[in-house]
Amino acid sequence: MPTFLDLGVKKGYIKALKELNIKTPTEIQEKSIPVLLESKTDFIGLAQTGTGKTAAYGLPILHHIDPSSNDVQALILAPTRELVQQIKKQLFKFTKYIDERIFAESVYGGEKIDKQIIALKRTTHIIVATPGRLLDLIERGEVNIKNIETLVLDEADEMLSMGFKDDLNKILSYNTQKRHTWLFSATMPEEIKRIIKTYMSPEAIKIEVNKNALVNANITHQYITTTIKDKFNILVALLEQREDTRGIIFCRTKAGTKNLTESLINEGFSVGALEGDMQQRERDKVMRAFKNESLQILVSTDVSARGIDVNNLSFVIHHQLPEHVEYYTHRSGRTARAGKKGDSIALIIPGELQKIQDIQRTLNIKIKEINI
Repeated sequence: MPTFLDLGVKKGYIKALKELNIKTPTEIQEKSIPVLLESKTDFIGLAQTGTGKTAAYGLPILHHIDPSSNDVQALILAPTRELVQQIKKQLFKFTKYIDERIFAESVYGGEKIDKQIIALKRTTHIIVATPGRLLDLIERGEVNIKNIETLVLDEADEMLSMGFKDDLNKILSYNTQKRHTWLFSATMPEEIKRIIKTYMSPEAIKIEVNKNALVNANITHQYITTTIKDKFNILVALLEQREDTRGIIFCRTKAGTKNLTESLINEGFSVGALEGDMQQRERDKVMRAFKNESLQILVSTDVSARGIDVNNLSFVIHHQLPEHVEYYTHRSGRTARAGKKGDSIALIIPGELQKIQDIQRTLNIKIKEINI
């Protein structure tokens, strides 16, 4: 097993990684870091969430920054404010034992833009941003990305499925001559292929992590056949079996999320909801409670769960099957992170067996029927 030192990471960073309990490189780190440290290149990394991508691109970016220059030299785009905040926090922690000062700022919607403009007036080497807010700042002339050397698209497929296509195209069309683009994605829809073709070099290096495992191998996939009438009782029984563990229940609609959350609270479960109509402040409050474990279960729609990265979730329950197969990947990937095991359980009604078979075939996984 290669160490971070073998991959070319500086000792100061390794000391910080040890402190964060990151001791041996994950597969994506092992394959990406040497390439991104050594060569100035465009790069495509295909990897699930929870595989350690932030360090895979974050460490090389930090190594490439010239602290003596006040220019913004790297830009990292991510789909949600949670993910943006988390990436910035990680970069800050990585630099704890480095002599030079490297400054990263995060910008995202849902917070006063003036506050972010003031923060950006200070020396900033790296900007971590959601696409919409970044574009707003560029168009106001508050951010100059002309000297960017590296542009990272993290969770590129999620950014597209959240409707950031036009914003991304506008951002990508700036300063294409100077910069290198590093794209990370769990899936490869047509739109991503188009971005690669339009904005990236045909020589881009491509790395795929456990190619056949579209879904994390540590997840056990199961389904329970029920009826609309019995579904709630089955869910309650499932949660009672797992009263010491934490997880997320996925619903298809905002209304479904609200109703299910209320019903579960009435049954005495420790539950919070995440759905599209929430104010950012409310959303942050629920996420804080879930992260510090004062909430045991989260009920969420697909879009609202984007960018959630919480460790030690032992299950994901699909109250309804997702609309698209790749959503199944994103949902299931919320459990079994950082090498832990987890269960993905779908509650289906008799007509939905075909969908289960489609998911199995497309994702190359086995979903086993269980009874409760």
